[in-house]
Amino acid sequence: MRTLDAPVEETSDAPSEGPLTLEDLYRQHRMRLVRLAILLVDEPATAEDVVQEAFTGLHRNWAKLRDAAAAVGYLRAAVVNGSRSVLRRRKTAREYIPPHAVNARSAESLAMLSTEHQAVVKALSQLPPRQREVLVLRYYGGLSEAEISEATGISKGTVKSTASRALEALQRTMPDSKR
Repeated sequence: MRTLDAPVEETSDAPSEGPLTLEDLYRQHRMRLVRLAILLVDEPATAEDVVQEAFTGLHRNWAKLRDAAAAVGYLRAAVVNGSRSVLRRRKTAREYIPPHAVNARSAESLAMLSTEHQAVVKALSQLPPRQREVLVLRYYGGLSEAEISEATGISKGTVKSTASRALEALQRTMPDSKR
């Protein structure tokens, strides 16, 4: 932590009495603040965003700043507070539980399906996502292997083998399937 607060080596174009402009502050303190934010949020891209937001906030309030020397303290506090906000949002996102299952079918839609169709839908829901996707696109969507390949971003050969494995799995899971 001491290296984060080490004195800044002044460049020849910076004034000797300290940074007076936002550009000077940015040039002299940005990397130190990014390193501080990386230690707090553990992601370089997010840390850079936090620091950028701190400088943006300072720019918005630059006219209200009474002492240019206080700007570094303002930036450091803004980076710490921004990092805390990022961590709170992460925690909230991890703890979020959707109100209902994504693949759940409504009672109305199930009542409209025949018993055989319900068995197929239930068997499809037990397949891995990629296999289910390929079969639905092929047999319900009517797409060719080339169209499925383009839509899903997988090769034609993978589409063929995935469909084959999915059909085999469906035959094993469906009780009244004919082999």
